[in-house]
Amino acid sequence: MKTLCILSLITLVGTCATPKYSTKIQNIKDSIILTDSVLVMKYANTITASELKTNLYQFCSDEFEGRKVGEPGQKKAALYLKNYYQSQNIASPFGDNKYFQTVPSNFLGDKFDSSENVLAFIKGTENPDEVVIVSAHLDHLGVSENGQIYAGADDDGSGNVALMEMAQAFKLAKNQGYGPKRSVLFLHLTAEEVGQLGSNYYVSHPAFPLNQTVANLNIDMIGRVDEQQKDNENYMYLIGSDRLSKELHYLSEKVNNTFFNIDLDYRYNAENDPNHYYSRSDHYNFALKGIPVIFYFNGTHADYHQTTDTPDKINFPLLEKRSKLIFATAWQIANQQRRLVTDRHNELLK
Repeated sequence: MKTLCILSLITLVGTCATPKYSTKIQNIKDSIILTDSVLVMKYANTITASELKTNLYQFCSDEFEGRKVGEPGQKKAALYLKNYYQSQNIASPFGDNKYFQTVPSNFLGDKFDSSENVLAFIKGTENPDEVVIVSAHLDHLGVSENGQIYAGADDDGSGNVALMEMAQAFKLAKNQGYGPKRSVLFLHLTAEEVGQLGSNYYVSHPAFPLNQTVANLNIDMIGRVDEQQKDNENYMYLIGSDRLSKELHYLSEKVNNTFFNIDLDYRYNAENDPNHYYSRSDHYNFALKGIPVIFYFNGTHADYHQTTDTPDKINFPLLEKRSKLIFATAWQIANQQRRLVTDRHNELLK
């Protein structure tokens, strides 16, 4: 009996010494201190529906012939992005005028001509070697058999123009003395539509060491409303936010709850989701390398992968609001006092 009591006491002490899981989660939430609340909204508000619209109509124009991997239209779209960043005096991480990371034909399985990822970069002021990546894929499906162009306005024109506006906002902040503490890389990826090969190439040949890559915020379709949400356009699906870093998940929620109040819907984040969206866009290649990710998505619709996915069907005020949320999330990750951590390295979970 005495031995049993002693063992029970040891068990009780051990249990009391270990915080409950709910307490650990609350400690993570409490540890997230939003930075620069006034500044982040000042620069978020430079992201406008009108500029998104102007850029999207150009990016999805017939001139770019549906942006199929390795074809002349896709290369024109890559050049358009390069010219935009040069016009904004936003640098390339490679220096000089080299904004392209060439993805060779043999990496694409010799099915396509060589293609390009497009990279633009805001250098951090305090921890420049730590990098936050915001990404979207620039390629689409090209031209149909009957000669109709796949404009890809939502997929993923919406993501590309969101990156352009976010980069402009970060650059304006830096010009006015409020550059991000960590570096921010704006990464337009090729060959997503043929198996996420552009992002696979990037993580195999990163511009910055992967162990210094803090997070990847990946955007793939954020300009429309799907059938399930037709009565509530104020939503966005988030996928993967808690898979590797609960801090990232709760940071994302705190930014949203403080500034935007978008309904963040996690239905497609379930590990048994039959759509397998977690593995179907470019963020997945970063997640496979242990880098925390969020995939921002509005769901599919009747125009998904059809020639009818055109700019006139984009909800530009909604695209503006969603882009602002992603910008503010990137701002928080880039500017908070300490680096975002994965669950494996989070002392608050131990």
